Amino acid sequence: MDKVKDIKQSVILNAPIEKVWKTVSSAEGLETWFMPNDMKAIPGHEFHVQSPFGPSPCKVLEVEEPHFLSFSWDTDGWIVSFYLEETDGKTAFTLVHSGWKEPDAILPKPNEKSDVIRERMNNGWQNIVSNRLREVVEK
Repeated sequence: MDKVKDIKQSVILNAPIEKVWKTVSSAEGLETWFMPNDMKAIPGHEFHVQSPFGPSPCKVLEVEEPHFLSFSWDTDGWIVSFYLEETDGKTAFTLVHSGWKEPDAILPKPNEKSDVIRERMNNGWQNIVSNRLREVVEK
């Protein structure tokens, strides 16, 4: 059976790449647009994101400052990746949320099907990336 497709949200931010990088690669920055956490942009660093379902264990997988950061999120095999590219003083930012299971696989914490959660999270990520991240870095 096919897996649920990755979530991908892209936006052009009117901010230099260094500012966007600090906002997406530090605990303080991440909290301003995503959720409270204790992340450090160091490969192998284990941390927690305080989600509505309680603390989610995460682990930094890869860091290529200031262009790429990825971490595992929670216990269902999810990977969240941030891609940054500078163009004329602006930053193209893409978030990819991958690692989804089959559409009818039940995810334990929310106790709902993978495809239902993916749709809900896609809408959430769209708001988070297009509105909240933009508000923080374009101040």
